[in-house]
Amino acid sequence: MKNFDNMPIIVGVGQKTWREPDATRTPVDALTEASALALADAGESNLTGAIDAVAMVRFIADTDPGMGALFPRNPGRHIAERLGISGASFFQGIIGGNTPQYLVNHFARKLADGEHSAVMISGAELLATVFSALKTGGDISAWPGEPEEEPTTIGQERDGLNDTEKKYSLYEPINTYPLFENSLRHHLGIGADEHQANIAKLCSKMSEVAANNLHAWKREALSPEQVSTVDERNRYIGYPYTKAMNPILAVDMAASVIMTTVGKARELGIDPSQWIYLRGGVDVNDNWYVSERPSLHESPAIRLAWKSLSESSGIDIDGVTDFDIYSCFPSAVQVACSEIGLSPHDPRGVTVTGGLPYLGGPGNNYSLHGIAEMVARLRGRDKGYGLVTANGLYLTKHSLGLYSTEPADSEWQALDSAAVQQQIDELPTVSLAENPAGPATVETFTVAFNRHGPKTGIVVARNDKGERILALTRTDADALNQLLDQDPIGRRGQVVIEDERNIFEFS
Repeated sequence: MKNFDNMPIIVGVGQKTWREPDATRTPVDALTEASALALADAGESNLTGAIDAVAMVRFIADTDPGMGALFPRNPGRHIAERLGISGASFFQGIIGGNTPQYLVNHFARKLADGEHSAVMISGAELLATVFSALKTGGDISAWPGEPEEEPTTIGQERDGLNDTEKKYSLYEPINTYPLFENSLRHHLGIGADEHQANIAKLCSKMSEVAANNLHAWKREALSPEQVSTVDERNRYIGYPYTKAMNPILAVDMAASVIMTTVGKARELGIDPSQWIYLRGGVDVNDNWYVSERPSLHESPAIRLAWKSLSESSGIDIDGVTDFDIYSCFPSAVQVACSEIGLSPHDPRGVTVTGGLPYLGGPGNNYSLHGIAEMVARLRGRDKGYGLVTANGLYLTKHSLGLYSTEPADSEWQALDSAAVQQQIDELPTVSLAENPAGPATVETFTVAFNRHGPKTGIVVARNDKGERILALTRTDADALNQLLDQDPIGRRGQVVIEDERNIFEFS
């Protein structure tokens, strides 16, 4: 087995979690601290001079014009100045939970082709402090710094929903992922109680990992009963998800990874025990609009991406020792597991961090923590393979990375994600009904809750032509309890149009 010089490797990782809000800690402060830890982890001071690209995972608040103004426009430049990195180019990713793995895959190609020598990828979210400041009047006015030119963006921003999906509140993940969950339960042919017990068991096992992770925001092992029992502290958010099944967004966390090639690492004298190889990466999208996907409990993109990655690396699912499956909601984990051929309850586990509900869900940056933790996990093995799956939007954008303690036996070559994407794009789609009024059959549903109880029923249905319909139910207790107490999937009803909205009524 040869160590070819162009193989991309990770040589340094750093993570930091701050548990107390602090308005004096700026985003640049947080990014710099995590990045300095990654440099120290590599154990080689000459690495600083080799870094010629600094890439940032974009702050999640940049999606909001008001909140985006609270953050610096080119934090990478400030990090470089503080750490003594000179002559680097600066980049940022686009919005999406897949971004960290996407950036790793992107720069792996650049490194292997000789376009860069070493790359630092860093990200941070300080939403716990932001929310605290907005509530208490804490001063974060100095965070943005002076106006400056933005870094080069990698990827292309695209609205994640069509107008109909926005109209029926699918822009909120807490509404959309429960639709996937209920579709999956119906597909599996099991009752609501049994399925709830299964996803509570899944979440409980994830919380056990977080309890042993020093970087986790919530270091408490929860029993399945604690996860699933509904009470004042653990109410439903979007049925069937309790609060304990949802990601924690209000966290202060940062992570950083440093990539280079085998040849450069050898030149710099970096200890080979620090090297973790990226054996391959794939970036693909499922059908962009949720409402046009024929099945709401499947991901052809994950299935075909893993098939490509497995075939190119020669590593099947049984050969993978460690997993970090993107875990914004239980349905995301279960769908990904199904597509790669892994049981959600596999004894190897589905996360090395504890997942977004327990490690924390730091905006777009969760998977950078997943990658950093995967590197640490693999370094502790004589031989191991780690799979990271990262997901953006609504099971829409997917980036997969396969990591290894061992090099491949040939020169590194990037996988052809475009060829995989073409296979996905050729799959059939479903059209939204132009005239939705009339009889229809429920495909899936959810009920959105507030602190006082159920507030909105959302239904996805098909009419007799096979066209897709998005609708709301009436908001009275009888209508909402019908959804909660009687499995509505497969039931017939009638769609009426009131105030330019589709209303689903059961027959």
